[in-house]
Amino acid sequence: MQSSPPPSPVLPEPTASPAHRTALARLGGLIARRPGLWVIGWVVVAITCFAIAVGGVTGESLFERLHSGAPTVESESSRARDVIEQSEPTLETLTLQVSGADLQDPAVVKAGADATVTVGKIPGVKGVKSPLLNPSGLTDPSVAPLLAGGSPTAGGFVTVVNFEPGLDKAAQDTAEAQAEKALLGVADAMKAKGSLGSTSKVIHAITSTVERDLLRGEGIALPLTFIVMLFVFGGFIAAGMPIVGAVIAIGGALLSLFAFSHVVELDATVVNIVTLLGLGLSIDYGLLTVSRFREELAHRQHPVPTKEEVAAAAERTVATAGRTVLFSGLTVAIALSGLLIFQASIMRAIGVAGVSVVLVAMVVAITLIPALAVLGAKRLARKAVEPVSDTGMFSRLAVAVQRRPIAVILGILVVLVTLALPTLSMRLTSSGTELLPKDAQQRVFFEDLARDYPTLSAPEVTVVAGSGDTAAVTAWAGQFKDDTGVESVTVRPLGTSHQVVDIRVAGPPTSDAAQDLVTRVRETKAPFETLTTGQAAAQIDFLQSMSDRAPYAVALVVLGTFVLLFLMTGSVVIPIKALLLNVVSLGAALGVVVWIFQEGHLEGLLNFSSVGAVESMVPFLVLAFGFGLSMDYEVFLLSRITEFHRAGLDNDRAVSLGLQRSGRIITSAALLIVIVFAGFIAGDILIIKQMGLALVAAVVIDATLVRMLLVPATMTLLGRWNWWAPGPMRRFHDRFGITE
Repeated sequence: MQSSPPPSPVLPEPTASPAHRTALARLGGLIARRPGLWVIGWVVVAITCFAIAVGGVTGESLFERLHSGAPTVESESSRARDVIEQSEPTLETLTLQVSGADLQDPAVVKAGADATVTVGKIPGVKGVKSPLLNPSGLTDPSVAPLLAGGSPTAGGFVTVVNFEPGLDKAAQDTAEAQAEKALLGVADAMKAKGSLGSTSKVIHAITSTVERDLLRGEGIALPLTFIVMLFVFGGFIAAGMPIVGAVIAIGGALLSLFAFSHVVELDATVVNIVTLLGLGLSIDYGLLTVSRFREELAHRQHPVPTKEEVAAAAERTVATAGRTVLFSGLTVAIALSGLLIFQASIMRAIGVAGVSVVLVAMVVAITLIPALAVLGAKRLARKAVEPVSDTGMFSRLAVAVQRRPIAVILGILVVLVTLALPTLSMRLTSSGTELLPKDAQQRVFFEDLARDYPTLSAPEVTVVAGSGDTAAVTAWAGQFKDDTGVESVTVRPLGTSHQVVDIRVAGPPTSDAAQDLVTRVRETKAPFETLTTGQAAAQIDFLQSMSDRAPYAVALVVLGTFVLLFLMTGSVVIPIKALLLNVVSLGAALGVVVWIFQEGHLEGLLNFSSVGAVESMVPFLVLAFGFGLSMDYEVFLLSRITEFHRAGLDNDRAVSLGLQRSGRIITSAALLIVIVFAGFIAGDILIIKQMGLALVAAVVIDATLVRMLLVPATMTLLGRWNWWAPGPMRRFHDRFGITE
């Protein structure tokens, strides 16, 4: 047990002399001279960003360019789809589902058939498949798959419209609109209920829900964060500065996403994930910058700060808080850059967009926020009448932890490991319409379609066999009929040189039975080439690709983070400790996600329906984003501890004083970012809910158990070893380390 030493005097923090002013200090002075120009410039940038990304001044908005679908990679399953596509190109379709029709009344059937004929005459329609058009009538076995329950007695049927390939967007939209009207006319003619569904409608439902969720999330986050910052700063001006910066950063985020949508297909969920990250970081950085500016104003000599004192405060703020923001932003960017290593285009898109958004938030924090602070310096000075106290709640917490560091470490580790245990049973899936709320029209449509017309849905497992011999392929495929969950095995020709084996498996498309079957098929030798695809196969290939690239991504993130923290602290122990603590806290956050979303707890409270698994992208995104946010708070704390340690304070006093000076900022920033990510949880898209809850859990765990308790305890236990580095590395840091 180590007792805390008596408080040591804190050295004054004078402004650096001109000869020793850093580049950041000079930037602060430049901003202080022309703050209005910096603000006007950023306002122009923000208006331009929103006009292009959301206003559609270029002819289309970001939300019109979004896509949706399961994450894919170049793999066996994608090659199989390419072979199928060459012989059977995918056509845009529109499906009508009719219920409550009297299909045993010839007059009703004739009225429906006459209305259906008109659908086929619409320009752009390639063909119409409907049991009503069968010349042999509804009792013909060939139309049974198009009838609910396989019989006309149930009163339900489907009609599928195929559109001509290669239509431009205007022609496609016109054809679909006319077909929708005509198909609903079929149901009306039969005095029955009709509903429409298509892949494009599902994508539109997801993208429009994402757009609504984004507006709802920001509508929740911005007012609540403003209210919280009113309590933190005690004034409207100071509270509004980080909000202004956040709004401008959102504009930059949306513009960067709009630009990336022209390079890669951008999934709809990317917008919420990346934009709210930018919002959270901007508020965090704005809070840190404004707090430090007001702290620097407390060193002034005059009741009303002079121009010189304001400039000095701006220089010192950008030199210190700006340095922390740069380190924090770079660590978050490094964490997100790990996503660039993966093969899946959606992961790379999130990585590139995320890095760009972090850079926007960083630049806003070290230019716009100081400019706003300079303009509002007189108002800010009213709450900066005396230097920040060196004693308070957080220093007392640090001293309490320092009395029993081993007990604190063991207790917190037990809690974190307990929270992480559910990750051992994590199951992953790639949902389709299940991403939408349970009562969403398109989700209901496709669930009804799968229940009443099972043969119309894609088979769970599809094998492309490189043989023109149907009999040989049929004989080979017959061995899978008795596998667990297999309901049917059918073989059909694909061109002249291939066969397609469709295997239907009971349960969801990515069920354990479907995945086990994919593995068995791929391991079974055949006298011809076989390629296996389907949703289960695509998920297996995606996860295998992620697993193959994960070591390289981890190595990049670990090495980059280690180097940055070493350059900041001059220690090799502190970076290693930070990396290990982050792994434990992120494991706990993922355990919470599994417990809630996979095991189905809190469904009513969080308004979701469990699919018995976690979305396959969530663990990787949580590790990237959660790691970045954890390091964000680590940098906030370590920058102050390092600052005091370099001022000559002993280890324990530097830790307690660093926690006292940064604890309020970390706690406030964590609360604010929790509010921001609560917008994720309030959303309707399942993967966004999972991401939101995971990041909220990660932030809460990190900002409380880890930063406030575990870090002070471990640093106390290590003592002077915190600052150890081998001689060559120490000399390298003395020469090249990034200090003020």
